[in-house]
Amino acid sequence: MRLSGPGAAAIAANVLDLPATTEWIGWRSFLAVLPDEQGAAVDHVVVTFFAKPRSYTAEDVVEIACHGSPVVLRHCLERACRAGARLAEPGEFTLRAFLNGRIDLPRAEAVRDLIEATTLFQARVAARQMEGAVSRRLAPWKSRLVELIALLEAGIDFADNDVEFASSGEILSRLAPLLAGLEKLAASFSYGKLVHSGFTLAIVGRPNVGKSSLFNRLLEQDRAIVTEIPGTTRDTVSESASLFGIPVKFLDTAGIRQARDVVENLGIERSYQAMADADLTLVVLDFSAPLTEADTVLLARARESGRVLAVANKGDLPRRLSLEEAHTVVSALTGEGLETLRRSIGEALGLSGELAPESGFITSLRHEQLLRESVEALGNARTAVELGIPHEMLLLDLYAALRPIDAITGATTADDILNRIFSTFCIGK
Repeated sequence: MRLSGPGAAAIAANVLDLPATTEWIGWRSFLAVLPDEQGAAVDHVVVTFFAKPRSYTAEDVVEIACHGSPVVLRHCLERACRAGARLAEPGEFTLRAFLNGRIDLPRAEAVRDLIEATTLFQARVAARQMEGAVSRRLAPWKSRLVELIALLEAGIDFADNDVEFASSGEILSRLAPLLAGLEKLAASFSYGKLVHSGFTLAIVGRPNVGKSSLFNRLLEQDRAIVTEIPGTTRDTVSESASLFGIPVKFLDTAGIRQARDVVENLGIERSYQAMADADLTLVVLDFSAPLTEADTVLLARARESGRVLAVANKGDLPRRLSLEEAHTVVSALTGEGLETLRRSIGEALGLSGELAPESGFITSLRHEQLLRESVEALGNARTAVELGIPHEMLLLDLYAALRPIDAITGATTADDILNRIFSTFCIGK
């Protein structure tokens, strides 16, 4: 149980029987007794004290480590509330850390991502962002933007003090890398979104081409029923797994053909819907049979729905399929070609190459939208410079570009601008 606030130590002393020699020294632990209402020992606990500001919330924090029984923990919590504490609101400890300047907003959001992580790679990405990976990548661009604003402000405010105005060429040369850098960071969301939320992979094809067998192979478990009877899968079967450390929802769909009854027709309609909703569709072809008109129609429809990867299954049998349509040949029976298929899936989704959680890519839709706003404002500023609009008006666009960045990293104050002006230019000596 964790207590945070100016009364944390006093409440802990009220809840526990502490040794007579107890001293509340920061970053120290000691043993104590958790008693019941009659004073009898319920548990022996470890108490750790974190003195402000060197704690998670930048306030005095006391952590009471019980042995884990829900009954004991509830008793400890009830005693603390009777002693003057209250239950924390969801996310309140991290909110206090942010409000007290212990962490910035991207790091606070990364705490939530770490809690919600379902794979080790997601946890590593969130941990890097908690350490400031996004903030570090954004900081140089914010600094350049503030420098440009300071340059123009100085030119306007101190025009009579022989401070040289920035030329249009210089302003454009400063805007160009800013635009490129922020656009690249915003574009990283296409990858970060997959890392944060995972992706959906639909497996479609004609009956009896081995969709369910391939589905089971990719999952590395027998999840779907497999028989030699065409049309065994009558409905969409879904299962979640991890690929490249990213959560994947695999969808095994009903074989697409001319439906023979109402139930099969409903399954086929769900197959088409799965194609439309998926981030990537695997169209499974039969390596041991020529390409049919049904295959061609299905490939065309899948391409209309989004990203498609054609895979030829039954690679252990004699080839009768032209390989012009197939990106990869596999055998769900023997496992041959499965690793190549996994790499092809990664390449199709832009996940190929070395995955670097420390690179500071964007995983938050909020961040991506704010960066797009900033890029749009910088584009307006570039147009204003090219049209020869006065610097007073140009500054409006630059401040409009700075505000979304501030919404990510924290506000830029007027003092920040003034300090940059006076540290950069020799005004009045």
